[in-house]
Amino acid sequence: MMLMLSRRTRGMLSSGPPSSFDDLTALFHSKFGDTQVLRDPPATSNVEQTLNMFDEMLHLRPVPPVACFSQLLAQIARLERYDAVIPLFKQMGAMGIAPDASTLNVVTNCYCHLKHAPGLGLPVLPHFFKLGLQLDLTTFTALINAFLLQTTVHPKTSNANLNYLDYALNMFHEMLRSRPLPSVISFTKILGQLVKLKHYFAVIPLFQQMRLLIAPNHYTLSIVINCYCHLNQMGFSLSILGSFFKSGLEPDVITFNTLIHGFILDNQVAEAARMFTKTLEAGHCKPDVSTFNILLKGFCKTSNSSSAAIQLLRKMEEVECKPNTISYGTIIDSLCKDLLVDEALELFKEMISRGIAPNVVTYTCLIQGLCNVGQWQEATRLLDQMLSKGVSPDIFTFSVLVDTLCKQGMVIKAKNVVQMMIQRGIEPNTVTYSSLMDGYCMLGEMDKAKEVFDLMINKGGMVNVHSCSILINGYCKAKKIDQATKIFNEMHSMELVPNTITYTTLIDGLCKARRMQDAEILFSKMQGCGQLPNVQTYAVLLDGLCNDQRLSAAIELLKEMEANKVELNIVVYNVVIEGLCKAGNIVYARDLFSHLSSKGVQPNVRTYNIMIHGLCHHALIIEAEKLLREMGEKGCSPDGWTYNTIIRGLLKNNETSWGCSRSGFLAAVKRFMLNLL
Repeated sequence: MMLMLSRRTRGMLSSGPPSSFDDLTALFHSKFGDTQVLRDPPATSNVEQTLNMFDEMLHLRPVPPVACFSQLLAQIARLERYDAVIPLFKQMGAMGIAPDASTLNVVTNCYCHLKHAPGLGLPVLPHFFKLGLQLDLTTFTALINAFLLQTTVHPKTSNANLNYLDYALNMFHEMLRSRPLPSVISFTKILGQLVKLKHYFAVIPLFQQMRLLIAPNHYTLSIVINCYCHLNQMGFSLSILGSFFKSGLEPDVITFNTLIHGFILDNQVAEAARMFTKTLEAGHCKPDVSTFNILLKGFCKTSNSSSAAIQLLRKMEEVECKPNTISYGTIIDSLCKDLLVDEALELFKEMISRGIAPNVVTYTCLIQGLCNVGQWQEATRLLDQMLSKGVSPDIFTFSVLVDTLCKQGMVIKAKNVVQMMIQRGIEPNTVTYSSLMDGYCMLGEMDKAKEVFDLMINKGGMVNVHSCSILINGYCKAKKIDQATKIFNEMHSMELVPNTITYTTLIDGLCKARRMQDAEILFSKMQGCGQLPNVQTYAVLLDGLCNDQRLSAAIELLKEMEANKVELNIVVYNVVIEGLCKAGNIVYARDLFSHLSSKGVQPNVRTYNIMIHGLCHHALIIEAEKLLREMGEKGCSPDGWTYNTIIRGLLKNNETSWGCSRSGFLAAVKRFMLNLL
């Protein structure tokens, strides 16, 4: 940025250049009216004024000391005009003005603040090394934080060729080599930043090198304990606890909370409870509400431990630690997930009676719980209560209601909820719109489902693989396979990769539409694209082959699955056994049925029903009766379909089994029913 010199300035300069830094200050005092403009630039200085000053300095002869330029660059940086500093620094280089450590530190910081600047502060680092200069603490910290921030940026908006985490770690090592050595607080802040970004594995070696040169403090050790906890290395966490006592440091409640949380992360809830008890008994520190909340969360993670969590809630009162919203909300959420909604509502009432205000998370958990047990009317009443209490529902609250109403077939009510969301300034997300679209699909209203899908596309970035799979499934159920295939093909242009569910859904639709050749081509394409078929994929393909009366191909596919060690379930075998029975191959079906146990699969009631129906169809009533008795012996209770099948078999085969007399048939049915008893 080269600005023209004013006539007055040119006149001032013509009388001769200033001979010292003080003379330069005096010169600019006469122009800008501020005796400290270079020594101590004011925070409220005008940017344009500072830029003009910098430009005029570039034209002074001899060139002013680099310190003058550095101070002006620092002034512009303080005004947060980082984008203006970089070109000025480049102008200095073009004019042959060598930077000093102060200049480079200022410019590096500016690069770091410009998130989209290429390479962040990397372009400046060679200047430090070339001139033998050292980065200051502020620059080290700025560089490390900038590099770490880049590790959170999506690869499309970051330079994929640069490993910013490695750069950050290298800067940490440079800090360790710098003299004077920065304080332990500076190093600890950087370790804390690494933890915030979940780079737990990187903290440990840095800490080990750091402690060789500088003694860690209480916060440093707590950070390292936290890292070991997240890496599920509780033994090392406890050894760091020992370092507290060896160093004469006293662990506080945060340290113990971190350890208890670590045991819970490692699914060692019993160990977490033991540490809590030891801490309480030893009197190392008094547990706070966070201690109890961490342990409550651990108890609630364990199945059927809601009662233990409630006991712990009562324990809080004994040690004079008042529960908060999180304490109650954690247990309420657990009860709702266990479908113990009545107990959750009782705890909710207790919470309110104690003056503890529920928040949006508490209400959302209860609404979700009520919806899960089909009490959607009570859920909407709770939403009204929530609004009357001044608690604003969030996207999750509304999405739960929309999903439930759609599954109940009340899509109009769900749409009204979506409109309420928009009126309250809450933009529906992909989950909300996908639930609404699924609701229309369930009702067969595919035109409306497609309208929602198109709306998601128009909003940009809202369509994902799941929403495409929902629409494909809807078209398949409506027997509109061409439309389903079209959506599948359009996924590529939307940069979406179909997953196993997407492929399985379309393969199932093609099979049911008797387009087996297309289904098999898609199955091959699926494997060629690296998507592994699951048991459901194989089941729908086997069902298609059986319905297409291609039993030999189905048997070959089943053998291939067994040879490839695919973990098969009873659903797959039921498909093949039923196909064999329908095709009249009762011998092969009976043989496959008899070998299920040796394959590690136990028949269920549907398996028995298929076999009994097949045996009755082939007039093998006695054998069907034996299979019925076997069901009871193996603890598989017959259902109504089982009895209906046997009775229908008796009706159909009475002439060949018991003769033509009515009395003979009735006696056979009576004997059969008595045998069941």
